[in-house]
Amino acid sequence: MVERWARWSGPVAVALLLAAGVLLTDRPVVLAVAVSVTAVGICVVVARVWLTEWAAVVAFLPVVGLVYVLAAGLSANLGWFAICVVVGWVALTSGPAPTAVFTAVALVGFVVQGLVEPEPGWGTWCAGVLFTALACQMASRQRVLLAELRAAQAGLAERAAAEERNRIAHELHDVIGHALTVSLLHVTSARLALEEDPAEAAASLAEAERLARQSLAEVRSVVGLMKDAGAAGPLPGADQLDELVASFVRAGADVDWSVTGDPSHLTATEGLTLYRILQEALTNVVRHAPGAPVTARLELVAGRCRVVVDSRAPAGVATADGTGLDGMRQRAVALGGELTAGPHDGGWRVEAVLPA
Repeated sequence: MVERWARWSGPVAVALLLAAGVLLTDRPVVLAVAVSVTAVGICVVVARVWLTEWAAVVAFLPVVGLVYVLAAGLSANLGWFAICVVVGWVALTSGPAPTAVFTAVALVGFVVQGLVEPEPGWGTWCAGVLFTALACQMASRQRVLLAELRAAQAGLAERAAAEERNRIAHELHDVIGHALTVSLLHVTSARLALEEDPAEAAASLAEAERLARQSLAEVRSVVGLMKDAGAAGPLPGADQLDELVASFVRAGADVDWSVTGDPSHLTATEGLTLYRILQEALTNVVRHAPGAPVTARLELVAGRCRVVVDSRAPAGVATADGTGLDGMRQRAVALGGELTAGPHDGGWRVEAVLPA
């Protein structure tokens, strides 16, 4: 939408220029004033109603005609500036086609004036009209581009914020899901061993407490990303994969874990992605198929990283493709890899392949 100043600056400028033109004409003052008032009135109506591009061009044509009636025959009359003002007004508020048509009409008028009253000044007015049309059309284009750029920046900022919220949501899902699942296993073990083996029950509760503290620290690190990136603590990586598997084993899960290759050269982002994928895959096994034997392996060969988690789920156990699997896929795709999950050899397999 055109700003208020752009709507009303045109009529004001036309009024002032025509008033100056009245002082430089030998025509009757009554006629000059009537022509000026009529031209300004048309401009005010157009500014008030703000017609479509082509309708505005047609509405402004009488203004051009009235200026010719007032200042015809004298190229030095300041009233001709009103033509430049109206041409610029059309160029600022209309597209290239209406601007070209209106400018052509104004130029034809000056050419006719030059044929009737040969004076060097008519060529100057033609150049002034062309310059005004081009300059105002460029300014209009720049305004449109600026508005589009601001809209694009707002869209990018909103998209970036949404992606960041999504990433943090996945981090919290993985951390809290793992903590609650494994802690529940320890609490269940403690409850079952409370009467027969109090020492084992105490050890399970201590492990649940340790895991809860560790998970709380991870949650604080993730939440720190939302406040200040510098306030976030270190996130887990490839050097903590063995401890991750050991936490499930201590909780009673049957996990056969093996590593082929050296994961120490992986970047922090790659290590965190592997950690979260393995964490979510093992958590899903414990949640959906408790007690099922699991084979997990990490292979780093030929410039790629592959993590596979196979579980032998009991008959009748179904694993839904939910938020956890979707989060794992997004993590893999973000690093240029891929993740597949589904039934395999009577069980369930999660396989992620990443470039390393």
